[in-house]
Amino acid sequence: MTQRESMPYDVVIVGAGPAGLSAAIRFKQVAAEKGADLSVCVLEKGSEVGAHILSGAVIDPRSLDELLPDWRQDCPLAEVPVTENLHWVLTEKKKTVLPHLWTPPFLHNKGTYTGSLGNLCRWLAGKAEELGVEIFPGFAAAEILFDDQGRVMGVATGDMGVARDGTHKPDYQPGLELHAKYTFFGEGCRGHLSKEIIRTFALDKDSDPQVYGLGVKELWDIDPELHQPGRVIHTQGWPLGDDANGGGWLYHQANGQVSLGFVTWLNYSNPYISPFQEMQKWKTHPEIAAILKGAKRVSYGARAISDGGLQSIPKLVFPGGALIGDSAGFVNVPRIKGTHTAMKSGMMAAEAAADAILSQRQHDELAAYPEAFEHSWVKKELSIVRNVVPLVKKFGDFLGSGLAGITMWLEHFGLKMPFTMKHHPDHETLWRKDLVKAPVYPKPDGVLTFDRLSSVFLSNTNHEEDQPVHLTLKDPNVPVEYDLPLYDEPAQRYCPAGVYEIVGQETGDPKFVINAQNCVHCKTCDIKDPTQNINWVVPEGGGGPNYPNM
Repeated sequence: MTQRESMPYDVVIVGAGPAGLSAAIRFKQVAAEKGADLSVCVLEKGSEVGAHILSGAVIDPRSLDELLPDWRQDCPLAEVPVTENLHWVLTEKKKTVLPHLWTPPFLHNKGTYTGSLGNLCRWLAGKAEELGVEIFPGFAAAEILFDDQGRVMGVATGDMGVARDGTHKPDYQPGLELHAKYTFFGEGCRGHLSKEIIRTFALDKDSDPQVYGLGVKELWDIDPELHQPGRVIHTQGWPLGDDANGGGWLYHQANGQVSLGFVTWLNYSNPYISPFQEMQKWKTHPEIAAILKGAKRVSYGARAISDGGLQSIPKLVFPGGALIGDSAGFVNVPRIKGTHTAMKSGMMAAEAAADAILSQRQHDELAAYPEAFEHSWVKKELSIVRNVVPLVKKFGDFLGSGLAGITMWLEHFGLKMPFTMKHHPDHETLWRKDLVKAPVYPKPDGVLTFDRLSSVFLSNTNHEEDQPVHLTLKDPNVPVEYDLPLYDEPAQRYCPAGVYEIVGQETGDPKFVINAQNCVHCKTCDIKDPTQNINWVVPEGGGGPNYPNM
């Protein structure tokens, strides 16, 4: 066995997203305020900071204002404040504009900004490094380290240079152990190690199951005549039918570009639904197509989103560390925002860790972090909207949205609803294929609509081909023997990157093929697989998408 080297830090953070970077910055700020020299490092599995970051994004600057009050001076996000906020209810050919008077003020995007979350993270990384934070991109945290008392004492990065068959290639390098007094997991939605932490310490025993949406995004260069910087559009309704929920977005951002995409909630029942195809179909709506006339698609990506809200947030701490950001699920779905809440969660965890370390503590539970959350504006914000997602799921897009609107207004005025509705796991919702009708999707025309493989090409996704497959099956027989006859193997459709396919069916010898090199790390397979047979683990560091300006 190869001996791994180790490096000690006060805090180790897994994931250079908005939560992880905000935690690192705040930790260093508190240390400086107390006159202490505390060390922190951030591990990032992408080839660079921002490579795996994907969001719409319209961002509430509340946490940025708290963390770095002067951010508007040089942060790229400050370029485009939101100037117009529209909500369209779509039918197949028409739209209805929902008046602002019908929705509470916190949905109107006043004082927000639109831009690239990846670029915001790159900027935050620069600010963190100025404070002495060490950031290691291209290193995937692959293993949790426990001490002899079962407490988390850090993580180990994955070995590099391992062949598909498990043998060591000539360029083999063992992983590195990073030891910490406290370890933060900010891996984003459905993180590989976060799953293990939640399971090991039963952090979810008193919370609802987490539920998810899949966001499929494209970036377009559009006709300058049609570009209106700061214009924000959200849509609901078409093309989704009664068996699915979700909606679209179109944001006019800097440099003549629009960010557009579609979120399909993963509680859908029809196994023939393809979130990727729903997004392509949505673009054919006359109102959307008109904005994209003469435009060119320049980037593509996809990412699952934690939609459970307040009732799905697990216990945030465990011996030796904490969950932050979307690893815990702080997204405010009705606002279509989670960056500000993720950042604040990292900041609260960092303050708790700094105080603990300065008090000579380590490897215990940071009780001050969940206590801070209980009294924070994050908790209040998520509480107001906690029933929105379950109401829409239970009563459908029209009635459910109406009821959700009423509850948001009442909660906004301080009349707290005497109930909190429950969530149910997304993987349990599929109906048998013989009970449903397959949706009709447009054929790709290469102008407005596209196929998955040409889309994945634009994501700059790359994996070292000769490495262990990071999409593992608990039982290799399930896809063909169970999923195929019951659901026509839905992995062929829910994956937005064409990773999974059934071959040989026409000759009576079907086989389940995993094209792992196409994976954009969206985690949908880990979430939606009906038997929970697919387990997503981290590939070799530096692999996956390389999102520019996303």
